Amino acid sequence: MGRVVAVSLAAGVVAAAMLVVAPFVPPTEAAITGALLCGLALGWALLAVLSARFTDQALRWAMVPALFMGVSGLLLLIVGWPVLEPLAWVWPPVMLALVVSMFVRTRRDVRSRSGRWLLYPVLTVLALASVGGAYQTVQAAVDASRPMPGRLIDVGNHRLHLSCTGSGGPTVVLEPGAGMVSAQLELVAPAVSEQTRVCVYDRAGRGWSEAARTRQDAHQISADLHTLLEEGGVPGPYVLAGHSFGGLYALAFAARYPDDVAGMVLVDTTPPASGPQSSATHASEEGSSDLGDRLATLVSVSARLGVTRLLDQPTPDSVRSTIEEYGQGGASAQEAAALRDLADKPLVVLTAAVGQDPADAAAHEDLARLSSNSVHRVVEGTDHGGMITDATGAAATSRAVLDVVTSLRTGQPLAE
Repeated sequence: MGRVVAVSLAAGVVAAAMLVVAPFVPPTEAAITGALLCGLALGWALLAVLSARFTDQALRWAMVPALFMGVSGLLLLIVGWPVLEPLAWVWPPVMLALVVSMFVRTRRDVRSRSGRWLLYPVLTVLALASVGGAYQTVQAAVDASRPMPGRLIDVGNHRLHLSCTGSGGPTVVLEPGAGMVSAQLELVAPAVSEQTRVCVYDRAGRGWSEAARTRQDAHQISADLHTLLEEGGVPGPYVLAGHSFGGLYALAFAARYPDDVAGMVLVDTTPPASGPQSSATHASEEGSSDLGDRLATLVSVSARLGVTRLLDQPTPDSVRSTIEEYGQGGASAQEAAALRDLADKPLVVLTAAVGQDPADAAAHEDLARLSSNSVHRVVEGTDHGGMITDATGAAATSRAVLDVVTSLRTGQPLAE
């Protein structure tokens, strides 16, 4: 019985892995989830069949989770997204009830100690997944019921969330760092809005924004932002303030739309690339894109179980977009490096003192040379994330933004 349980469960895991990478399964959340469930269903079906064929402890009840997982998986593969949301409500309570029943039957029907101790951890994981799935579904519904600040604006094949407050010019546009949302700028945006208009937005797949079907590198993100501001009726030129990866997007925007940029603040920015990308590297990235899409989707499925909510990534879309953002980091750094000169437009470059990488500090010093009207400040007492999330860092960031605004209004150069 121990061998039967081990072989059946292992076969289910292998089948799930093979289906996830199968070319006939599209790399969407519904399809990947369906593939996983179908693979795991095979494992439970094998347990029912093999235990009846090769042991005197027939576990025919294993066909029940096999059927439930198999039918759910096939519906997701065939119908797709319309089934995913209803199933998110049905699956957790039904699976939890099945797990309780399977615990009882395992204790009663499996006389093999090794068989029981192989099944118990699997059932525990399924129980935790059921509880986590229920929590995630309810919490997602609560999140969706909260009023959205600002509005959704169509930028082509998806809609982005934009919220602007304050009055006066020039308008400041804030770019949060990798994996972050506009709400995390809550210490910076209000301080800036007291003296000028400030706009925050969520990149595709984050916060209130819809997921995109296009590759989200700095080139595409800056194009979408340009469309968002135009369609949102936000006149330029703008002061762009980007934190971390957001700095790459600000640089790429300035390279592509120089007339729409009045000034810039780079907040502990990820350094742009220092040299051109080789054609071999580009070919390698293109060749692995499908597998990368599948792996990103597979990881994003964990959001359905409430796991990634602990990491401030509450939805599958936010998980996937964050993974893709890091995956496109090399391309974004290359595209940001296209900006060679800001002329005399005011530029403040900030570097967090805590956990400072000397190489990044040197790169920031180089970035300050993009403009003849620039300053480079090292902010003591805060780290990379704290530049926008703690009081010290947020105050320094807000001051830098307002210094650029003041320089534009008065025509005076920036001061240290």
